[in-house]
Amino acid sequence: MLYRSFRLPVFGLMGLLTVASCSSTKDPVPTPPVVVTPAQPLPEHLTLGNPSGATDDPTQPTNFLLSKPQYALSYHRERGIPNWVSWHLDQSWRGSAARQDDFRPDATLPAGWYQVQATSYSGSGFDRGHNCPSADRTNTVPDNSATFFMTNMIPQAPRNNQQTWANLEDYTRSLLSSGNELYVIMGQYGTGGIGSAGAKTTLDQGRVTVPARIWKVVVVLPVGESDASRVTTATRVIAINTPNDNSLSTSWGQYRTSVDAIEEATGLDLLSAVPSAVQQVLEAGTDNGPVQ
Repeated sequence: MLYRSFRLPVFGLMGLLTVASCSSTKDPVPTPPVVVTPAQPLPEHLTLGNPSGATDDPTQPTNFLLSKPQYALSYHRERGIPNWVSWHLDQSWRGSAARQDDFRPDATLPAGWYQVQATSYSGSGFDRGHNCPSADRTNTVPDNSATFFMTNMIPQAPRNNQQTWANLEDYTRSLLSSGNELYVIMGQYGTGGIGSAGAKTTLDQGRVTVPARIWKVVVVLPVGESDASRVTTATRVIAINTPNDNSLSTSWGQYRTSVDAIEEATGLDLLSAVPSAVQQVLEAGTDNGPVQ
């Protein structure tokens, strides 16, 4: 949809208070800076838009842009997790590089910012859940290693991460063999999830927020050029929104929703580089295509 106003964030001690097992999905979203139309084309991983107008300005700690060769993300310093991560996936990103498993803090964050540690989720009952998956970046060892920065992680219920989301990720990668390329955006919102050790709202002494909901949008295009302009009202767009709950179904198809619904919940402007008339049609619909 067209660019929309964002809700203003409210942080502080109240955001760190532990709540009961019920989850809140009313957390504020990042405050965007003034969005300036770039003079140059958007980076590869932001080809379809920058959902929150994130920039690499350290005075924007709730909406800080990290643009890596492998993916781009908006980081929320107060939550210790990304608001969203966006990446392009085609066959050139796939290869034989092994999974590196080198989880580590991201030293590219601004000086003085807390860096979430590889051990920050230990004993919590939540996985270090990738946004951009390891298996989406297997062309080279550095590409795979880059997916293990903690800025690419969220606390994710194990069943959610290892089964429901893994099934969706496997399916989307299978679309590459049919001559497609993908643009993927994944994010989270709300506070409070239920992992294998029960409900939690924060980890690491309150420095990492456990999200209540986890969403993803996948745009499927035949391989080509000028990708944003090639998106049409017939383009397949898969949007899902799952609870961060260890008892959810492993069948991701039942969690399909519309892009409009995700935008309404998050305040983000997804697919903003796609022509507005096309956005209006695509974002209102819910995918009913195959799931395997």
